[in-house]
Amino acid sequence: MSRTRLGAARAGSVRAAGGGRGRTAAPERSRTAAGDGPPGPRGRGRGRAAPSRRRRRPGRIGITCYSHFGGSGVVATELGLALARRGYEVHFVAHRLPSRLRRFEANVFFHEAVAASYPVFDQTPLNLALATKMVEVVENYDLDLLHVHYAMPFAASAYLARQLLLPRQLGVVTTLHGTDITVVGVEPAFFRITQFSIQSSDRVTAVSRFLKERAEATFGITREIEVIYNFVDPKLFAPRKRSTLRLAPPESRVLMHASNFRQVKNIPAVIQVFAEVRTRVPSKLVMIGDGPEKAAAEQLTRELGLERDVLFLGNQDCMEELLPLADVFLLPSSSESFGLVALEAMSAEVPVVASNVGGLPEVVEHGVTGFLHDPGHIAGLVSSVLRLLGNESLRRTMGRRARRVARERFGTDEMVGRYIRVYESLR
Repeated sequence: MSRTRLGAARAGSVRAAGGGRGRTAAPERSRTAAGDGPPGPRGRGRGRAAPSRRRRRPGRIGITCYSHFGGSGVVATELGLALARRGYEVHFVAHRLPSRLRRFEANVFFHEAVAASYPVFDQTPLNLALATKMVEVVENYDLDLLHVHYAMPFAASAYLARQLLLPRQLGVVTTLHGTDITVVGVEPAFFRITQFSIQSSDRVTAVSRFLKERAEATFGITREIEVIYNFVDPKLFAPRKRSTLRLAPPESRVLMHASNFRQVKNIPAVIQVFAEVRTRVPSKLVMIGDGPEKAAAEQLTRELGLERDVLFLGNQDCMEELLPLADVFLLPSSSESFGLVALEAMSAEVPVVASNVGGLPEVVEHGVTGFLHDPGHIAGLVSSVLRLLGNESLRRTMGRRARRVARERFGTDEMVGRYIRVYESLR
């Protein structure tokens, strides 16, 4: 992994997103692709006549998120890309390149937080390295604010970075995504620091009403939490087009699931539902993603004799090509604060059969854009899948409704605009 130095400080890898993971972008060229001159000093560019009326320049935003295959990292990355296309300068500060930064984008840069190893450390202090990298990027690129996606541990790193930068003022926006509140944050070892980090942020957002209310009740949060839903680009996640790509023979139907294969995703229920459906309808199950429960899932398919009809594709960065190939999308999670992949399936005109927990009822309307059941109600989940597969007119109608809802209620422009208003409120 290549490294460069910013000034006299070690900067880790500073890459333009995409264009090959080995490409290193020189600091002084972060805006040249957009024709706006170099980053660093404030000002719009060189060689331009001064405008007759002063205009507020787009900001310089630092974004920190998890890099793996999961909703929080996907949303953070797509937000950064959308901001860059609106003229913002976006600097991702993370331990690894986020999975959806897969091609070059003007105004988008990646800074790798690399922690030093030392024999006395039982575990490498990654979050301290992250705080140090945040400070370095803020200073070298004159950032306006940091937007961290996931309270634990990124909001704590951002708080430490802000303290290190004093007396300079730095805005911190924290977006709550799910298990940072419902699972990790409530652990006794992390409860107080999670609570403190949320309260100490300048602005806090949550991806669903469910998550906002859970954070307030669990941590006693008294500051305002604004709900800004996850979003989808309906031009990218669109219905099936003519393609030679196939996941199953023409006579078989395709059930699909995608997740990070954690316990809360209820992977055994996905396989059990498919096992029942397969006895009545020729079908294949496509499993996308990776994680700690994947090995057990593969073992369960072998035990049930399903191994020839279940495709484990691992992590994929072309979900917009795969989702439209599904007839039904399955998401029976035991906990789900929003369900971004369900929204992406809806945008692709694929009806969703999911659990009725957390924020999923705010995304999927039962009987209109899909069906919702208790996570453990296997018979109900099976019944809804069979109902869709046995009635093509109903399946297509639900798919069209789902796409309309995705486009009208969860479009990129609306949600990105709301984040921009949050940023501007800090100025």
